[in-house]
Amino acid sequence: MATITAGMVKELRERTGTGMMECKSALAETNGDMEQAIDLLRKKGMAKAAKKAGRETSEGGIGTYVHAGGKIGVMIEVSCETDFVAKTDEFQALLRDIAMHIAGANPVPQVVSRGDLGEDVIAREREVYAVQAAESGKPANIVEKMVEGRINKFVAEVSLLEQPFVKDPEITVGELMTRQVAKLGENMAIRRFVRYQLGEGA
Repeated sequence: MATITAGMVKELRERTGTGMMECKSALAETNGDMEQAIDLLRKKGMAKAAKKAGRETSEGGIGTYVHAGGKIGVMIEVSCETDFVAKTDEFQALLRDIAMHIAGANPVPQVVSRGDLGEDVIAREREVYAVQAAESGKPANIVEKMVEGRINKFVAEVSLLEQPFVKDPEITVGELMTRQVAKLGENMAIRRFVRYQLGEGA
């Protein structure tokens, strides 16, 4: 049985944002294997988040982030279940982190998830990809697979929840939310966001 040191627990806590006792337990369960402990905590976190997913989120907050000497600004609304959690440092940090991600990633169109993309947007992209794929001269069934692959890639790139999180590209923004739901014990959801850039839309 591996010895679980305070340093190992601290490292796991920093890497996952999970509580100290849960980190210690995960390390004990995986015999001190850091990567396995991370996977275990992620699975447990997702399970906890799934249980909370149906709960009403009528509280929350609006976060802002201004970047590049005032030339880029982001506003984001994230909801949670209670005013108590909305006022915590962790929730406020989450607002800022996601707003900062949006400032850097610049998702266009500005949608939170796949479901927010209109059918017209998907149809337009499909049409473009179909023409490009057809020019490859490959059989129709291969062309169709190429188009579907490009559509899926496009959707993942523009959907905020599916983008790699700028501060930790190993996880998506959606996984970041899942971790925070597990950590803070409340259902949370990104409602909407807007990104402004000086001179755009004028």
